Amino acid sequence: MKVTFYGIGYVGLVQATVLADAGHEVCCVDIDTTKIKNLKKGIVPIFEPGLTALVEKNHAEGRLIFTTDAKFGVEFGKLQFIAVGTPPDEDGSADLQYVLKVAETIATHMSTDKVIINKSTVPVGTAEKVSTQVQTVLNERDSQLTFTVVSNPEFLKEGAAVSDCQRPDRIIIGTDSNVAEQLMRLLYEPFNRNREKIIVMDVKSAELTKYAANCMLATKISFMNEMANIAERVGADIENVRQGIGSDPRIGYQFIYPGCGYGGSCFPKDVQALVRTTDAIGYESEILKAVERVNFRQKDKLFSYISKHFKLDQYPDAIKGKTFALWGLSFKPNTDDMRAASSLVLMASLWAAGAKVQAYDPEAMEETQRICGSRKDLRLMGTKEAALQGADALVICTEWKNFRAPNFELIKEKLNTNALFDGRNMFEPSRMAENGFAYYCIGRGLSVAANLSENDL
Repeated sequence: MKVTFYGIGYVGLVQATVLADAGHEVCCVDIDTTKIKNLKKGIVPIFEPGLTALVEKNHAEGRLIFTTDAKFGVEFGKLQFIAVGTPPDEDGSADLQYVLKVAETIATHMSTDKVIINKSTVPVGTAEKVSTQVQTVLNERDSQLTFTVVSNPEFLKEGAAVSDCQRPDRIIIGTDSNVAEQLMRLLYEPFNRNREKIIVMDVKSAELTKYAANCMLATKISFMNEMANIAERVGADIENVRQGIGSDPRIGYQFIYPGCGYGGSCFPKDVQALVRTTDAIGYESEILKAVERVNFRQKDKLFSYISKHFKLDQYPDAIKGKTFALWGLSFKPNTDDMRAASSLVLMASLWAAGAKVQAYDPEAMEETQRICGSRKDLRLMGTKEAALQGADALVICTEWKNFRAPNFELIKEKLNTNALFDGRNMFEPSRMAENGFAYYCIGRGLSVAANLSENDL
C-alpha cells in the first residue's frame, strides 16, 4: 500500500519506518528541511534502539522516502497519517494547530478520495475538527471529493518503540466506515498474524482510549510514589511493599517502581490535556489532578534529600560552590528525550542554591546542551567516572543499565564525601551502609547513613 506521514518526529518516523519494513511504500513529509536532508543521509534525529538501521535499509531500498513537498505527499498515498506534535498550550490543553494545518494541506491538494488517519495524540472530538477543516477547504474548492477521518492512536514506549510497532499489543482503529476499516486492516495485516490485535471502535472511544491508557500508567506511578512517601514516614520498606502488591495478578509489577517522578513526551502532557478536557465539560477529575500534583511534588524529592543531608534549613549556603555528580539526564533509559525530565528540575534547584553540576548520560548529552546552553555551573562529562571527579556527592536520576553495578570503591575515591542520592532505588540500602555511604533512596527509610563527621557535610 502507499502511505503518507506528515510530521516525522518520534511517532511518525518510527511507525513509517516499520510499515516500510513490512513492505509498504511510505512517504514522509516534514517542513524541517534540515531534518529531511539528514534523514536522506541516514542521520536520524532521535535515539531509539534499532531505528537508524531500519531507516537506512528501507530508504536505500526505496520503500521509505523523505520530502518537504506536501503536495507530493498528498498525491502519493491513499492513506494520509497525521503524526505532528500536539504540544501543551498555556493552560495545558493540547494545541491542535499543527494537526489542523495538515488537514488543511491535505484538503488543498487532494485530487482523489482519501482516508485521513489521526496518529497524533489528540483530545476527544479532534476527528470532528479535522473533518470540518477538510470539508471547509473542499467546499471552497467546490470539490466533490470524499474522505474519511480515522483515529489510530499510538502506544509506543520510548526506548522500545521499534519493537512495539513490530509486535504491537493492540491496534486501535476508530471508524464507522467499513471501507476505511478494511483498508486499515490491510495496512496492519503483517502485524496481526499470530493473534487478533485489531480492536475497532467508534472514533471518540479510540481518542479517549489513548488518554485513558497513559493516564492509568501515570496513576500507577504516582500512587506508588505516594506509598513510598508514606513508607518513609512509618518506617516501612517500599521495595517489600512493591513485591507484596506486585505478586497480585490484578496489580502486576509494571509501573509500580517508586522514583523521582515521571517525565517524557506523553504522561505529563496527556494527564494535563485530559484534565483540561474534563474541566471543559464541567467534570471535576479529582484522581487525575492528584496524579499531576503528586508527580510535580515528587520531582523535588532528590533535592529535599540533599537539603536534609547538608542541613540547608540551618545553613542556607551549605551547598553553595559545591559540585554534584549527576548520573542520568534523560527522563528514562534508552532514549535521549529530556522532555519533563526530573533531572532538569533537580539541576534548577541545585543552581538556585549556588551549586554546580557535573553530569553524564549515555545518550542525552547533546539534548542537555541544547536545552541548558553553555553555563559555568554545568559541565557535561564524557564518562560516568569523569563526572565523579572532585564532586561532593553523587545523584542518580535515570536507571541506565551501566549504572547498575558501579565500582563503589572508585566512587568513594573520587567523591569528596560518601553521599549518594538515588532517585531510582538501584541499590540495596544495607549494602550501601556496608560500603560506607550515606545513601538516600525513595521510600526505604530517609537515609542509611555512614559514620560521617560534620566536616564531611
